[in-house]
Amino acid sequence: MDPTYSEEAGTFRQKIQAFLAEHLPTDWKGIGALPGEEAERFRGEWRNTLRDNNMLAPSWPVEYGGGGLTPLEQVVMWEELYKAGVPTGGTNDVFGIQMVGNTILQWGTDEQKEHFLPRLISGEQVWCQGYSEPNAGSDLASLGCRAALDGDEWVISGQKIWTSAAQLANHIFVLARTDPDLPKHKGISFLLVPMDQPGVEVRPIKMMGGESDFNETFFTDARTPKDHVVGGVNNGWAVAMTLLSYERGEAAATFPVMFRAELDRLFELARRTGASSDELARQRLAWCYSKVEIMRYLGMRTLTKFLAGGHPGPDASIFKLYWSEYHKSVTELAVDILGPDAMAPAGRWPSNAFQTDDVGAPATSAGSWVGTLYNARAGTIYAGTSQVQRSILGEMVLGLPKEPGSPKGTWRELQASQRAQQQ
Repeated sequence: MDPTYSEEAGTFRQKIQAFLAEHLPTDWKGIGALPGEEAERFRGEWRNTLRDNNMLAPSWPVEYGGGGLTPLEQVVMWEELYKAGVPTGGTNDVFGIQMVGNTILQWGTDEQKEHFLPRLISGEQVWCQGYSEPNAGSDLASLGCRAALDGDEWVISGQKIWTSAAQLANHIFVLARTDPDLPKHKGISFLLVPMDQPGVEVRPIKMMGGESDFNETFFTDARTPKDHVVGGVNNGWAVAMTLLSYERGEAAATFPVMFRAELDRLFELARRTGASSDELARQRLAWCYSKVEIMRYLGMRTLTKFLAGGHPGPDASIFKLYWSEYHKSVTELAVDILGPDAMAPAGRWPSNAFQTDDVGAPATSAGSWVGTLYNARAGTIYAGTSQVQRSILGEMVLGLPKEPGSPKGTWRELQASQRAQQQ
């Protein structure tokens, strides 16, 4: 691990800081300081600013509208944007640019790159993810959403669940079973599907905080062109794993910044309420500080590998497991400090259902802290549950014995066996 930055990185950091000073108001405190509608308006305008300055897809080649930045320059840019309290893109860009866009760059044909990438940058295409199913969450390879060729089109039928921000999207990348007579990790294809067609229905899922950022998505003979399969027919599992790795680099750079900004707000809340003079509260705050510092070094370790040209391996589960479990504890502490105010929370609610509230959010907003507490529970489930992360670390990093072997056979045979057992 290398916790230092080069002189060139420092020069580039000054360039990003100058860009922020030029494009942000002089009294800027972070997007979290803006009311809901004003924050959403700023998010859209800021996305356009990043796009116009080739900063929306920093790693992409310039020919596709990207920034052509080196990995180190990307990290510096991400750090400075989050420190300033501005987003790195629009609400769905994590799925469109960061996930499927990078995947198309690696696996896509020249025709797919030329067709999709400019539309991702422009915002014409807004994407969401079609992976999990009611019976295929942690065991994603058991997915049953089917796709069959009908002439020059794939016909898709089935269901996806936990499709984040699907209510805002007009395209979805779908893992579908294209050959049920192969083993379950085989016979899966990665399809690019338009959502504004009669065969696609999105149903919001109400969360405990009142939002509906997650959805169910149903496909009833939905269609997509034959050439909208990425990475080849029945090779979708390898493509899917590639896609999931692309969020690791930015997460390692930005999450420690996000969680430190959140902890600083918690320190401010403790001072204003008098909790900072309570010995037990001070002990818990110190524990949170130590955890955020450890997270910073975990992030540096991941970034060292990333900057050296490596790709995240199974040890990336350490970072995901660490931040998600930590976030439950720190938000519980915030609610304890709020006391009775947390029972009927008032004030600004978090702007999203993922990770922390935005930088600049009011320290004393009970709505912000309680809403983030609710969202922190989901953090130990989405992107792989804590139990799955521990299994990955135990088996693939520590070399512990694997879980008892799963039944062998084709996907069709395994489904028939499960139905027989249920009867």
